[in-house]
Amino acid sequence: MERDLELTDADFARIRELIYRRAGIVLAEHKREMVYSRLAKRLRHHGLTRFGDYLARLERQPEAREWEAFTNALTTNLTAFFREAHHFPLLGEHLRGRTGPVRIWSAAASTGEEPYSIAMTLAETLGPRAQPARVIGTDIDTDALARARAGVYPLEQVHKLEEARVKRFFQKGTGRQAGLARVRPDIRAMVEFESLNLLAPGWALKGPFDAIFCRNVMIYFDKETQARILERFAPLLKPDGLLFAGHSENFSYITRAFRLRGQTVYTLA
Repeated sequence: MERDLELTDADFARIRELIYRRAGIVLAEHKREMVYSRLAKRLRHHGLTRFGDYLARLERQPEAREWEAFTNALTTNLTAFFREAHHFPLLGEHLRGRTGPVRIWSAAASTGEEPYSIAMTLAETLGPRAQPARVIGTDIDTDALARARAGVYPLEQVHKLEEARVKRFFQKGTGRQAGLARVRPDIRAMVEFESLNLLAPGWALKGPFDAIFCRNVMIYFDKETQARILERFAPLLKPDGLLFAGHSENFSYITRAFRLRGQTVYTLA
């Protein structure tokens, strides 16, 4: 592959170290092409031709806003409405009899599909009692969070849902918004989005939560980081709270704070 920018082995090693320190993400060797294609845009934006110069600039300015762009470029935002669909009926059953305010944390909210799916589940399960409920969606990627707050998605993505859900929870765009759909205001009002780095020494959000969704993000961390995050989740859950993991994640051998309840669903040990 012919490249117009210089990415040396040393540069790639520095990138892997910096993103691990910054966000806990472990970049495998085979991610080199992905790193080049995503960060090349940042170099061109700054008129640079060598990754070494870009990294040196970053390290000279530890508080620079470019760190945000660097992190956003290297995070992965693969998501969908009602992804891993078996989790949502379980959540509904867990909350069906609740009378107090419900609070749920989506710890890797990405572009918003997961927290909005949670809010839709609450609306379907609790009816009018869902309105005081709050879903907190957090992510390290500020670009993804901006899209999440807008709540606007391509129609082809929305039309993968059942027709009844599309009619109930989305507004179809017209004119310049043709081909797009927006989450209805009553559902958007239930969801708050905040920037949060799971590796940060302190988290601004407070528990307790009825459920925490942390799905398909732990796979980017090493075992030590996974264990540390899971131990911080435990005191934020209600005693009967649920922790939802991704389909390829297994927390049973990482921490004693949680025990497996069912398919990728955990409770406090």
